[in-house]
Amino acid sequence: MPNSTDKRFLKALNKEKLDRPPFWLMRQAGRYLPEYRQTRADAGSFLDLCYTPKLAEEVTLQPLRRYDMDAAILFADILLIPDALGQPLAYKEGEGPVLDPVRSAKELSSLSMDRLHDHLAPVYETVSRLSSSIPSHCSLIGFAGAPWTVATYMVEGRGSKDYANIKKWMYSDPAGFQQLMDILVVSTAEYLIHQIKAGAEAVQIFDTWAGVLPDVEFRRWVIEPTKRIVELIRKDYPDFPVIGFPKGVAGNLMEFVKETGVTGVSLDASAPLEWAKREIQPHVTVQGNLDPILLVAGGQAMVDRIHQILETFKDGSHIFNLGHGIIPQTPPENVGLLADTLKNWKAS
Repeated sequence: MPNSTDKRFLKALNKEKLDRPPFWLMRQAGRYLPEYRQTRADAGSFLDLCYTPKLAEEVTLQPLRRYDMDAAILFADILLIPDALGQPLAYKEGEGPVLDPVRSAKELSSLSMDRLHDHLAPVYETVSRLSSSIPSHCSLIGFAGAPWTVATYMVEGRGSKDYANIKKWMYSDPAGFQQLMDILVVSTAEYLIHQIKAGAEAVQIFDTWAGVLPDVEFRRWVIEPTKRIVELIRKDYPDFPVIGFPKGVAGNLMEFVKETGVTGVSLDASAPLEWAKREIQPHVTVQGNLDPILLVAGGQAMVDRIHQILETFKDGSHIFNLGHGIIPQTPPENVGLLADTLKNWKAS
């Protein structure tokens, strides 16, 4: 593989001036692609797909063959950590992930880090395979779910609309809840470090449900855990690029950027462009933030918004992406139009 300094994605994270920003898309490997659906069917189950390195490698490569992105993100799932800790996990058709919930400090005895890396070894193998098989200009991104977001699934037992169980534990027994978060901080940091050892060139931490917390709790359960993970990574890999994605946090994003030490931050689709340009981009590389539904709609409205995003962020460090992941009903040709639009744009 070429020297990492030759890669557009890593140059953007290093705040180098570029003729166009690099691009990749969250969930770029997924159900909108017919070849993904076929590989998923061949795998037998979603977890089998995640834990079979040859198949996980294949679905990671599929969007690169079609659209020639500047970065590939490891195909895995944020709930592999609780699975590796020993919390029973299943993916049920029409329901999504279902776990046996953990809702008190005394129930944490069911979790153990003893088998963490043995269980996750197939993921590390996938990273290693990808480090050799992705195109030479492409950067490899590892990832994990942030402790708060992973904890929401562990405590609620599935996706939630009100997060009542986790908030009840968080408010009524913060010391006990801290024990769960400590387990997740250490296991997540170790998981990411092993991905880096296997060949990941940057990592992203997804905090999808960060926006459900009030400001004081946001500092304790989003900022502090992310900061600790970044510090643990940098202890082994100084200056290693880490992208944070605390979705839906509005004005709390500035404090997140200043306190966590992340290299870049992903903006959700609701983040105002001019505000992000003025307040966030001077501090870190910004990533985002096209509305995934606009990618479904496509056409001139999508092209116009892409140009608006590019023009707004052209004077600073920017990685083009969506404001969240590609959704299954996205027409593949719209992703092709997005890719062509980005590749043909030049900063004026």
